[in-house]
Amino acid sequence: MPIPTAAQETVVQGTVAKGYEGVREAFASTFAEERAGHSAQLAAYVHGEQVVDLWGGPGFEGDSLTGVFSSTKGAAHLVVALLVQDGTLDLDRAVAHYWPEFAAEGKGSVTLRDLLAHRAGVIGAEDGFTLEELADDRAIAAKLAGQRPYWRPGTAFGYHAYVIGALTGEVVRRATGQTVQELYEERIRAPYGLDFHMGLPEEHEHRFLTTLPMDPTPGQQRVLQENTAGPHSLFGVAFNLNHAVPTVLEELPNHRLIRAAGPASVGGTASARGLAGMYAAAISGLNGKEPLLTPATAAEFAQVHSAGRDLVAGRFGAFGLGFGNMSVEKFPFLGARAFGHGGAAGSQAFADPSTGLAFGYNRRRYAFPGDSEVHLPLLARAVHEAVTTAV
Repeated sequence: MPIPTAAQETVVQGTVAKGYEGVREAFASTFAEERAGHSAQLAAYVHGEQVVDLWGGPGFEGDSLTGVFSSTKGAAHLVVALLVQDGTLDLDRAVAHYWPEFAAEGKGSVTLRDLLAHRAGVIGAEDGFTLEELADDRAIAAKLAGQRPYWRPGTAFGYHAYVIGALTGEVVRRATGQTVQELYEERIRAPYGLDFHMGLPEEHEHRFLTTLPMDPTPGQQRVLQENTAGPHSLFGVAFNLNHAVPTVLEELPNHRLIRAAGPASVGGTASARGLAGMYAAAISGLNGKEPLLTPATAAEFAQVHSAGRDLVAGRFGAFGLGFGNMSVEKFPFLGARAFGHGGAAGSQAFADPSTGLAFGYNRRRYAFPGDSEVHLPLLARAVHEAVTTAV
């Protein structure tokens, strides 16, 4: 018996501005290629004005929230960018200037710039982390301060998947006395009214929908099995597979402990509106408020600092400072200074200053192959083309 497609039971809801009708069509087409139960949201702003607000799937509304995994890193590093812009942090100062304990085991010369570019080599702990530790950025930072790097800092780069937000967040805390989560709430989320939380308040729990597990085809299942990394490989350490209880990534946001704490690497909860809205606030301003970043700050954080083979991911990557460079890594039709971050289940958010575009996509079921979600190039291109041709 054939498996029904999501398109057979899904009606795309929401609105698009004039000239963006093709985006609705592209979004609707993605449901035809998914299994039943697929749910997703898509939002976009241009120069601070919302032009796309779409959603579809069983029980999924425009204001539904899910865990957005590593898209959280974009929120955390927007805080860092603001502090650099303010002069509170200096990208070329040693991390140990702010956090002396970090100098242990040959890390004394690692700068904040190196750390943000995933060049420090401190990708995880030798014995891994408990779930409680993964929810606590300060516990992660304390455990890693004395850790020997897995490569000589500055000689290569690799994705610090579960820990980068805790490491940069400890620099923020030492410099300001506040956590990344506190500063994000005070300076970004609350003032701009964003539906993107680093620490989900109890009163919003009713809008949260658990992340559904990946549902791979037999062929995809074989690919997953053939590419399973060893627990003590760089990938295994970075993704906490070396702990006595290995982390199941797709289950992380389903723990209230993670949602409530909002760890800066993986713990955010958001809608697509929140994802896109944050990047709109960053480059264009939102709801009558000024842009968070100057063009110079946005350009510096988008500038490629690490490109080539990512030692952890084992594939090509291109990082700016805390963000990925979207044009180099994923979407070559975007401007060269487009920056953003994706998340493991398939969420994606970015800003393209060349067009004023801010993009956010969110989905409930964990995608294959994760943050390289196969529909994203189609959706991002459809929005980009509408931006550049809409009158």
